[in-house]
Amino acid sequence: MTNIILCGGSGTRLWPISRTLMPKQFVKLFDDRSLFQLTVERNSKVCREQFIVSNTEQYFLALDQLEELNKSNNRYLLEPVGRNTAPAIALACMKLDPETVVLVTPSDHLIKNEEEYGKVLTQAKKLAEQNNLVTFGITPKFAETGFGYIEAQGEDVKAFHEKPDAKTAQVYVDAGNYYWNSGMFCFKAGVFLEELQKYSPEIFEACETALLNAAADENMIRITHEDMINIPEDSIDYAVMEKSNRVKVVASDIDWSDVGSFDALYDELPKDEDGNTTNSNHVSIDSKNNLIYGSSRKIATVDVEDLIIVDTGDALLISQKGSSQKVKQVVAEVRKNSELHNIHLTGYRPWGTYTILEDTPGYKIKRIEVKPGKRLSLQKHFHRNEHWIVVSGTATVTVGNTIELVRPNESTYIKMGELHRLSNEGKIPVVLIEAQVGEYTGEDDIVRVSDDFKRDLN
Repeated sequence: MTNIILCGGSGTRLWPISRTLMPKQFVKLFDDRSLFQLTVERNSKVCREQFIVSNTEQYFLALDQLEELNKSNNRYLLEPVGRNTAPAIALACMKLDPETVVLVTPSDHLIKNEEEYGKVLTQAKKLAEQNNLVTFGITPKFAETGFGYIEAQGEDVKAFHEKPDAKTAQVYVDAGNYYWNSGMFCFKAGVFLEELQKYSPEIFEACETALLNAAADENMIRITHEDMINIPEDSIDYAVMEKSNRVKVVASDIDWSDVGSFDALYDELPKDEDGNTTNSNHVSIDSKNNLIYGSSRKIATVDVEDLIIVDTGDALLISQKGSSQKVKQVVAEVRKNSELHNIHLTGYRPWGTYTILEDTPGYKIKRIEVKPGKRLSLQKHFHRNEHWIVVSGTATVTVGNTIELVRPNESTYIKMGELHRLSNEGKIPVVLIEAQVGEYTGEDDIVRVSDDFKRDLN
């Protein structure tokens, strides 16, 4: 099988841990593994390759995390803008042999019963080889109102149901033949495309056009922005699954979670004897059943229970457990006057990372780490001057027509408007402190002239 991994979404219900440029699927929440990495490890046991559908920023995160897993059999489809799951899956399937059986999974789900999961996949693959569209129905443990439901009769799907109210959800659970809709699927690529063309021909045709115009090499396909916008936006459920008569469901009791809220995350994290999530920076005085998340500062709690406390350095969230679904409302407010919904203090780039140490009007100070063999884009800025001080490694610095080596405890200066680039030609990371001075120090004050990673050029 081929595992199509859908990496879309920013996980706003897990803010401030999850942000647009570092969404929850790439945050290492479980034994120094991300949900994306756990997905790859789990499915690569039965799939011969990963076909990752993501945007450009997530592509570089996926690339890094796959390198950590030593996974090289990867293909990528890059979407400049999301158009929901039906187009994402269709574009990937159009690049595969029609007889290829695909396992479509989100990148941000947790599955702990992998033995049962293996049995479920075997059953699903068998049904897919018989030209069925297979969906995975999670055996419900309680009356959840945050999921859609699948009504089944054996392996046959009777109906898909929207997210219910609490009373209706309890009726579904009591009935015994309703399952949570997991968003995971299994089918032949060609069978799915046949049904898509039959029931949503406008999506099928727009996807075909987009692929004809796409930039592609052996392992990567880049859809143009214009073509992506022209594809109608729709989910696989609405576009195909609710209309087709070839749909089957596999009941899946696999200890599954979409980790869609802090309450869900609390359930999955290890805890101490008082029910607090384990955290070496937490000092607890008579505090119980709290989710405590933070990595740099001490967090002390006294006589508190059932709280969610999340500290990320640039943002602090405190909530009652049971109210974490309202975090999306917080993100909507934050979005009005800051970029905190979008980026962390540490930003991830294809060449390495940067961490903002101080950001005040008139200047910004960063710690920058460049991986061996990587280099930043050839660029210039209109509103700031930059001072670079190398802390470790040796940087090859281009400023205008001059190229020089800058070693530890040496520095260089880049004037506003001057073309410049930093390269790491050594075998260890280059670490430097960058001081930006100017009337505007936003991340968008950058004009790229040349870029190894094919990001947008000005």
